[in-house]
Amino acid sequence: MFVAMNRFQVRRGQEDAFEKIWLSRDSHLEKVPGFVQFDLLKGPETEEYTLYASHSTWANRDAFEAWTRSEEFRAAHKGARPNTDIYIGGPKLELFDSIQKVKAQS
Repeated sequence: MFVAMNRFQVRRGQEDAFEKIWLSRDSHLEKVPGFVQFDLLKGPETEEYTLYASHSTWANRDAFEAWTRSEEFRAAHKGARPNTDIYIGGPKLELFDSIQKVKAQS
C-alpha cells in the first residue's frame, strides 16, 4: 500500500472557494489501475489558515507514479493554476509506504 498526501494551507475565509474547486473537479482516479481510495480532509484552523489534505491510497508506489505520467493525471490537472488568493504557499506533497495495516473485524 502507498499513500500520497498534499497539504494545503487555505486562507481563513477561503474555505468555501477551496472546497468548491475540489468538489466540482473530475479527478479521473477511478479509471487508474492501482488506485484504491481518495479522501479530501479538513483539519485544524489557525488565525491565518485552515489546513486541508488530499489523501490518495494506491496499491503500490509504481501505481501512483504511473498515475502521475498518465492521460488521466493530465486531464485531472488541466487548467489548474495557483490561486494565490486562496492558499498560503503551495501544496506540500508527502509520500508514504505502508508498513502496517490494521482493519476492523467483520
